[in-house]
Amino acid sequence: MTENRKQNKLLPLLCAGLVLATVIAYEPIRNNDFVDYDDPAYITENPEITSGLTLQSFKHAFTSSHSHMWHPLTTLSHTLDCRLFGLNPFWHHLVSLGFHIVNSLLLLWILNSVTGSMWTSAFVAAVFALHPLQVESVAWAAERKTVLSGLFWFLTIAVYIWYTKKPGAWRYIAVFAIYGLCIMTKPAVITLPIVLLLLDYWPLERFTAETAEKKNIIKKLIVEKIPLFALSAFLGIITFITQQRGGAVAPLESFPVHIRIIDALGNYFNYIVKMVCPRDLAVLYPVPRPLQMAPGIVAPAIISAVVLPVLWLLGRKKRWFVAGFLWYLVTLAPMIGLVQAGVQIMADRYVYLPITGIFIIIAWGTKEISKKTNLSRITAVSAGAILAVLVIATRIQTTIWRDTPTLFSETIAATKKNYIMHNNLGEYLCGEGLPDKGLLHFQEAVRIWPGYPQARINFCHTLLILERIDEAIDCYNKAIEEQNEWRDMYEIYQGLGWAYETKGNLSAAETNYRKALELKPSYKPSQDGLESVRAKQRQRTDD
Repeated sequence: MTENRKQNKLLPLLCAGLVLATVIAYEPIRNNDFVDYDDPAYITENPEITSGLTLQSFKHAFTSSHSHMWHPLTTLSHTLDCRLFGLNPFWHHLVSLGFHIVNSLLLLWILNSVTGSMWTSAFVAAVFALHPLQVESVAWAAERKTVLSGLFWFLTIAVYIWYTKKPGAWRYIAVFAIYGLCIMTKPAVITLPIVLLLLDYWPLERFTAETAEKKNIIKKLIVEKIPLFALSAFLGIITFITQQRGGAVAPLESFPVHIRIIDALGNYFNYIVKMVCPRDLAVLYPVPRPLQMAPGIVAPAIISAVVLPVLWLLGRKKRWFVAGFLWYLVTLAPMIGLVQAGVQIMADRYVYLPITGIFIIIAWGTKEISKKTNLSRITAVSAGAILAVLVIATRIQTTIWRDTPTLFSETIAATKKNYIMHNNLGEYLCGEGLPDKGLLHFQEAVRIWPGYPQARINFCHTLLILERIDEAIDCYNKAIEEQNEWRDMYEIYQGLGWAYETKGNLSAAETNYRKALELKPSYKPSQDGLESVRAKQRQRTDD
């Protein structure tokens, strides 16, 4: 029996084993609820999503942004889930897990079909499927865009491999069409045309001509990708416009260029550290406040600046190293921090696809070493042990997403000075009727970053709810003194007006309600407050 026949018989068993291991790793997901972090905006409290799949929702998906992003296929995916399953979180999570499993199988097929290294390809696919860094993308319902983009990413590569075997117009149109669907899932996929060039280098080895012809071949391969680059440019422009309009992109004044560069360099190192030692994983790693070049930010940047060039010099003669190394650097670039969007300095979900490049380096590097040292059996046993550990780690990480308080509490425990999660947990506790406990988290958030508007507002409001009126008045006045240029200052004046009204100082209450309305004339709580004060003033006059 030939080696190829053996592999053909073993491959279905490997696929079945991969599916089974992934299901075991993510089995706790069946008990997970939606969480109060992006899930409401993306799914549970979004009427365009919960209304189900209609002509109007279909049109809205393509013509409007969804949480400051244009990703119509992702939007339609959530809408279809609500149509089929309502707001039952089990099915939403199960669909995301299904996409993740298919992505892993596609990765296995892609690597095996072009390299012929079945076991090495299987190891890469298994680590991709089972690594706890991937849990955030799978177990978080709002992150459907990541696993869905992975599906069309790998489908585009698979169709591209089909095209390279016999280039032709119709096959290229198929590649173009699948990539066109891919860009409708998540903005980060704009780097895929570059990855296809890397695959041309290895493992497709389309750069096989003599030196004299290489430039012409490289030029031809780049020209071949121009329509795909055009799609990437289209998506990049749409994403930049929608995020700027939504205020999601931090201006240079608040996030200087030198800080962005240092963060980007440091994150390339930090993600690899998370891969090697997946401890303290969290849904949010907040931007440090105050913004400064602390040792914890600068040190990883220095390590990256030194280590990455050294690794390149050592491995540049190995095609699999070059492809894997550049896959990681290039695919992570849109999310590395040079364009600061959101309140996170890094995120586990950002490496769902990029980390594949590092897995390739590890797998093929280990294969080469084991061949030279005749340690194949030890390598196989070690690989099995690693995968077993990953299954256990992923099961544990999946339980962190069980519900909102668990997620927020675990994130606070896993990170340092997480002012955002303290504020979020405080809001959750207040919503559950526990304002006294929520107050402690607002207080901690303000202590970490006194300039955090929402936490300060929540802190003052909760004092008022707890009928600690004088403390609330002091809190509001302090916020006005320290932060008189906040975008949400109208909420401060509204709260101060409410506090004075509760205390019986109607004149001061009226003054503050009016100040709130000057900043936001349509703010109904202040309109109602002003009417209430006027009614009480008239009653006093009548009495």
